[in-house]
Amino acid sequence: MQPKERLLNVLSGKSVDRVPWVPFAGVHAGSLKGYTAEEVLKDGDKLFESLLEVNRLYKPDGQPVVFDLQLEVECLGCELQWEEMSPPSVKTHPLDGDEDEPPTVPCLCTIPTPESGRYPIILDVMTRMKEAVGDITALYGLVTGPFTIASHLRGNNIFTDMYDWDDEVKDLLSYASKVTMASAEYMIDAGMDVIAVVDPLISQISANHFEEFMDEPFTEVFNFIRAKGVKSSFFVCGDATRNLEVMCATKPDSISIDENVDLKVALEVGRKHGVVIGGNIPLTTVMLTGNQMDNMKWVVDLLDGMEEKTGYILAPGCDMPYATPVDNTVGVAQAVTDLDNVRDMVANYTAEEIDTSGVVIPDYANLEKPLIELYTLDPLSCAACTYMLTGTEKVLEDPEIADKVDMIEYRFTEKENIARCVKVGVTNLPCIYVNGELKYNSIIPAHKDFVELLKKYL
Repeated sequence: MQPKERLLNVLSGKSVDRVPWVPFAGVHAGSLKGYTAEEVLKDGDKLFESLLEVNRLYKPDGQPVVFDLQLEVECLGCELQWEEMSPPSVKTHPLDGDEDEPPTVPCLCTIPTPESGRYPIILDVMTRMKEAVGDITALYGLVTGPFTIASHLRGNNIFTDMYDWDDEVKDLLSYASKVTMASAEYMIDAGMDVIAVVDPLISQISANHFEEFMDEPFTEVFNFIRAKGVKSSFFVCGDATRNLEVMCATKPDSISIDENVDLKVALEVGRKHGVVIGGNIPLTTVMLTGNQMDNMKWVVDLLDGMEEKTGYILAPGCDMPYATPVDNTVGVAQAVTDLDNVRDMVANYTAEEIDTSGVVIPDYANLEKPLIELYTLDPLSCAACTYMLTGTEKVLEDPEIADKVDMIEYRFTEKENIARCVKVGVTNLPCIYVNGELKYNSIIPAHKDFVELLKKYL
């Protein structure tokens, strides 16, 4: 069975010879050829060269052409902060303003065209990849989902807006869904086989808010993609467990999850609704900081522990870190394509335990000021982490809080912080602790609520 056929069969509910494999190598692709993230997202030739190397090394059944959740909003006026080892982040929000005023949408008539921004570069590379490997590899076009587009335009206020300005938020999401569909159409025309609607911030809202605000725009997007004759994926980051059922109700062909979600739970929900589940190799503890044997054993244990392997796609939990060791990803590819032999190789292997002996826990009872501890994956590459961090920074600037509360951020991409998470018992990212107590777990707090919470500690 050909790789492309295998992946598309799974997405169509058909049987296959083995679990398909999709490495979400976004800017990591550039690292294979010595290019920075900024280079591969601005230079089509460097991106194309890097993607061919991903295809050669990792032997994917499917692969994304680009993983950049700023492509659309850059065309809509968001200024970007460029990085060497991660996709850009949004620096300014055109619709940002006072949270006591409703969001306005002055750019409702503006929809990016194939000639806008970096679209000509990306669409050209998609066409070239289709010609080069499209017969054997299913190609993913990744578009930014409506909620993340709305968040990029409005900023952190979007989370308060859903309580205060229902109609205005719905108007903004309706506009954002049109941008998502336009981007999807351009990528479908360029030959993409699967459109992944990437909306990491879905994990940061309740199921009730999803049903009230997100059901209509996402259903419209997935109906549009289906009508175009290609497959779809709803790509979410963070602990989206509470939203899996309502996400399935919007009728994507698949849902991609990260390590914050229990895969067994996701598979149960997905099979109930006829939705394929993709994921969720841990990005940091396994792919980035583990070794090749760790990665092979993780895959072997996962696949051997599955009672039923249908309706599943093996993939990293999200966009692979730029510096992910090549050997680790090769190990994943080898494990999924040659399971029996790799099982023998790792039969007696035991992964090294994380050493937490050097982690020092603050003496919370004797702090001079209340302490916020923010645990993130990496705000440079994780949108949910970005908005939780910026929201916390805004709270620290509030007149009632300023200079009265301390804050420290722990990024899960650093080994010492992985050990801290293990010792503290952090289970989901991003999250906020105050004086050692978990207060916000994979949900971005409203500004007023956070301020009121902190005032209790003063």
